[in-house]
Amino acid sequence: MRETPAGDFDYEAGGEGYATVRRTDPRIAAYVHTALGDARTVLNVGAGAGSYEPQDRYVVAVEPSAKMRAQRSGPPAVDATAEQLPFDSDSFDATMATITIHQWTDCDAGLRELRRVSRGAVVILTFDGPAIAEFWLEDYVPEVIAAEARRYPGLGHIAAVLGGEVTVTEVPVALDCVDGFAEAFYGRPEALLDATVRRSQSAWGFVPADAIDDGLAKLRAELASGAWDARHGQLRTQPEFTGALRLLVAR
Repeated sequence: MRETPAGDFDYEAGGEGYATVRRTDPRIAAYVHTALGDARTVLNVGAGAGSYEPQDRYVVAVEPSAKMRAQRSGPPAVDATAEQLPFDSDSFDATMATITIHQWTDCDAGLRELRRVSRGAVVILTFDGPAIAEFWLEDYVPEVIAAEARRYPGLGHIAAVLGGEVTVTEVPVALDCVDGFAEAFYGRPEALLDATVRRSQSAWGFVPADAIDDGLAKLRAELASGAWDARHGQLRTQPEFTGALRLLVAR
C-alpha cells in the first residue's frame, strides 16, 4: 500500500464498494469497445475494479490503489501510475482510461504515456467540466458540482496533448444505468440520499460535511413536498439523458 495517494483522492480510505456501485453499464461499454476497434491487446490505465474492460481481448490493467485492486474480479492489476507506465513504447494495440484522468497527479504526463505505449487508438471516457453544472444536483449541493468541474481537464486540452486525429462523442446515459456516477441517477434522485452510493462518487470527498448535509436535507424535503418533481419529474421516465459524459478517441 502506498504511503500517500497516487492521485487527488485517497482510495485506500474512500474506495470501499466501487465494485458494487460502479459497475459496467453495457450501453456505455459499447461506445468504449467500439472505439477500441480491432485492437487485440489493450492497456487499461486507472483501471479500478475493472469496469469497462473488454472480455474478448487481452487486457493488462494498471491500478495504483491496493483497495481498488482487491475489488477486481478479473485478472490482477499492475501496481503503477499513469504518469510512469512500466511498458515499452508501442507495447499495446490500444490504451484506455475510463473516468479516471481527472484524478491523476499529472494528467498531461499520463496522457502522453497513454499515447507512448499505444500503437493505435487512445480511448478516454471522461466528463466535460463545464457541462457538469447543467445537472440538477447544482440546485442542492453546488459545492459538489464545483469540486467535480474543477477536476476535469478541458476536452480541447486533452486532444492537444494526445495529438493526432481526436474525435469527441457525447455519450447518453440510460435511465437504468448501472454505473453509479452522479448523472446515472438523473431520474432516480432518491439514490443520492444513500450514503453507499455517494461513497462511490469521489467528488463528495472534496466538500465540507455541513454543505453536504444542508444540500441533502433540501433535496429530501423537496422530494417529500413534490417540488423536485414539479421541476424535474419528466426525468423519471426519460429513457436517456445526455449530460457531461464524453468519449475521446485519439488515433
